[in-house]
Amino acid sequence: ISSEKVSIHIKKNQHQYLTLVVMDYWLISLPGEKTPQQAFDKLNAITSTLSVNWKFNTPELKVGTLDVLVGLSDELAKHDTFCEATTRRVVSVLSDVLEGGQTKLQESLKVNGLDLESYLTRFTWETGKYPPKQPLPSLTEIIVGQVAKIEADLKTRAKNYLDLKNNLSQLDRKETGSLMTKNLGALVKREHFVLDSDYLITLLVVVPQASANDWWLKYERLADFVVPRSSQLVTQDSDHMLVTVTLFRRCQDDFKHKCRENKFMVRDFVYDEKSLQDSKNERARLADDKQRQYAPLVRWLSVNFSESFIAWVHIKALRVFVESVLRYGLPVNFQPVLMRPNRKTAKKLRDTLASTYRYLDHMGGTPVEMGGAEMTGLMPTQQAYHPYVFYEISINMMDSTGKKNTF
Repeated sequence: ISSEKVSIHIKKNQHQYLTLVVMDYWLISLPGEKTPQQAFDKLNAITSTLSVNWKFNTPELKVGTLDVLVGLSDELAKHDTFCEATTRRVVSVLSDVLEGGQTKLQESLKVNGLDLESYLTRFTWETGKYPPKQPLPSLTEIIVGQVAKIEADLKTRAKNYLDLKNNLSQLDRKETGSLMTKNLGALVKREHFVLDSDYLITLLVVVPQASANDWWLKYERLADFVVPRSSQLVTQDSDHMLVTVTLFRRCQDDFKHKCRENKFMVRDFVYDEKSLQDSKNERARLADDKQRQYAPLVRWLSVNFSESFIAWVHIKALRVFVESVLRYGLPVNFQPVLMRPNRKTAKKLRDTLASTYRYLDHMGGTPVEMGGAEMTGLMPTQQAYHPYVFYEISINMMDSTGKKNTF
């Protein structure tokens, strides 16, 4: 439901929760009565109990030719989708980098220092970035080019960091979990092994706790030439114990076979101090690299979320302008409005707008003329048709999180 407030409860500690309220907005455009202000006043009068409305101010843009507007209408729909997707991808990557820090994520989602609602409701065209005197196709190219660069940079930066994070996570996962699978390097010591012997070898065996007594009774007889009383307990958890056993090298295959028969698992492990130290050094290097990249990447993502969101909203503004000219004709006389439907009144608001502005419905009726050119059928097909220009803007960026990022 477009107007419904969605409360997201984020646990900050045992006694405190943060509630984030996110909403969808309607961006519509209405033809001016005698003036755009009169159109805005009329809308406010009929929706006073149904929505909160703000003027969505756009500058005087260059109209161009009918052919340009028609072609641009289709292109802008695609660019709208692209800009929104890129914006949400930035949020998703930022969420991954912050590793579930939803409070910090929400604090990072600012646009020109404002929260998303404040930016939308106070929207003004950024003439420095997007000169309004430029032809509409040129403006579109500038905006989309900026977002395309953000997307390209995002892929590179995010891939580098997320690959680093995943490699570190894989190493950490090997240090946790069951004795059947975890890395044993941090658990064993040099004195657990017979080293530098041509004849003897020390094996590491994982024994279920339920079979612990069987191990101590049987291990010396599982194969020939097992060194008596050579088995030592290295460590244990609630499910398994890790033990050593020393035997002649030539008997290890028979010993491993007998272990499998008794549900004892011989771990494939060779004690090598250099390899163990190299593994520790590699983890430390990855952790240092991750820490060094973290703050600059968070800053970059925050800045470029703002930039991509601004670009996306400007694409919405261009869509409103182009569709308004196509629907309402020349001279330019229409009022874009940002609406926030009140909770539980979205359907009534929709019905009120449909009834009030039914006269604008030219689909199948008298065509709108623009310089003698008929406009019937030029508007793109929408799933739900409205007699006025209508777009939705969802500022619920939190639903972009939790999605897997692959680059």
